[in-house]
Amino acid sequence: MIKKQKLGNSDLMASAIGLGCMGMSEWYGPTNDEESIATIKLALEMGLNFFDTADVYGNGHNETFVGKALKKVRHKVIIATKFGFLPSEGGLNGRPEYVKKACDASLLRLGTDYIDLYYLHRIDPNVPIEETVGAMANLVHEGKVRYLGLSEVSVKSLKRAYAIHPITALQSEYSIWVRDIETEIMAACRELKVAIVPYSPLGRGFLTGKLKSVEQISGEKDYRKDIPLFQGDNFESNLKIVEALEKIATAKNCKTSQIALAWIRSQGNDIFPIPGTKRRTYVKENLESLKIELSPDELESINQISKLVQGNRKNDSGMKLVDR
Repeated sequence: MIKKQKLGNSDLMASAIGLGCMGMSEWYGPTNDEESIATIKLALEMGLNFFDTADVYGNGHNETFVGKALKKVRHKVIIATKFGFLPSEGGLNGRPEYVKKACDASLLRLGTDYIDLYYLHRIDPNVPIEETVGAMANLVHEGKVRYLGLSEVSVKSLKRAYAIHPITALQSEYSIWVRDIETEIMAACRELKVAIVPYSPLGRGFLTGKLKSVEQISGEKDYRKDIPLFQGDNFESNLKIVEALEKIATAKNCKTSQIALAWIRSQGNDIFPIPGTKRRTYVKENLESLKIELSPDELESINQISKLVQGNRKNDSGMKLVDR
């Protein structure tokens, strides 16, 4: 069984690694509901109990899918979902009246009467964070939500939000090749006892070593082709990082992806990565990474490797949605 750890300042006991479910609905090529259900089932059997979704994933499909898959074990799992990101409507919505509407819609799709961890997916720059979090706090008082989270926010926004209601978790991109949160936000989270929940801890698949050419992500439904890290000369240069990780993996007789997750885990017990997958093979590999320990020399080597990264983690339009 996977070790469970206290999630931030809550009483939730979460598996050290969670499961990001987004790809089961869209954005990473073709989907297969049967295989995705089998992946969730295997994750449960191995002891994973922390599942991440959002109302925007598949325009509601992902919440419905995850809710049905977890219905029989609802009281044994932690379901995290997000609201406020509306690309189909051209932006963000953090207005108090929308908060309640979005939550009720998510509860209906998930087929549950409470959400364990409810995130503001992205901050609406047109609405004071205090107003949005105040409305989210009302959901806690009503029993619809147990704990609150934020995603991709600055230290200033985190502290303003926390002053209104305790924030349990902060979700942000974090991996060997994306380490922005280490400069300020990580320290602020630890000061407030806010758990850190890294999404894309495997670099959107790049750090697994399975991507060797730009052509592999050129499909119409694979959004990675629009991210600078994956483009042209950046892609070729960043392969050097993967090659170095592969050497460490070979020496330890494990997968490159497992080295990347072991590195994340070594950064602290308050970090709960949620690698996304829709296949049983990969969820098994991810969870077995918990058996791997990296030596101080290996960690230092990886830290040096990470300095070689080239390219931004999002395109210009994506970075405009990140609160900095």
